[in-house]
Amino acid sequence: MIKIACVGKIKDKNLNALILDYQKKINNYHKLEIVEVKDEPINDDYFKVLQIEGQRLLDKIKDDEYVILLDLKGNNIDSIKLSQKIDKLFINNSKITFVIGGSLGLGENIRQRADEAIKLSDLTFLHQMTRLILLEQIYRCFKILNNENYHK
Repeated sequence: MIKIACVGKIKDKNLNALILDYQKKINNYHKLEIVEVKDEPINDDYFKVLQIEGQRLLDKIKDDEYVILLDLKGNNIDSIKLSQKIDKLFINNSKITFVIGGSLGLGENIRQRADEAIKLSDLTFLHQMTRLILLEQIYRCFKILNNENYHK
């Protein structure tokens, strides 16, 4: 199973429709679950906000899950390498969990739990857009792994 654990809900109905479309496409290849946790109101204590959101994410992650953070400090990876990574991870792991933080990023508590961190780009995206981009990349991975055509 692939799980995406993320902070906050998608409020834009158009963005949500695209997300649901990719979720449906991915489910034709592999079980996918999206888990949302409440985002903490931002105040002057960013560290506390990150810790609270991090704990909410941790509460949704089990010990047997392989956790990959989406983080600007993570390793660069292209679509082919991501597809190979997913393929290899499923050999020894039944659950891969991608984590998307909130608008402030990720707390140290969730960073310590992660098995690795990747970045989708050197650009910074809204965390809501990151969810769509990740889903598109996961879908692309399954197309690559199944030797199926997909636009470039």
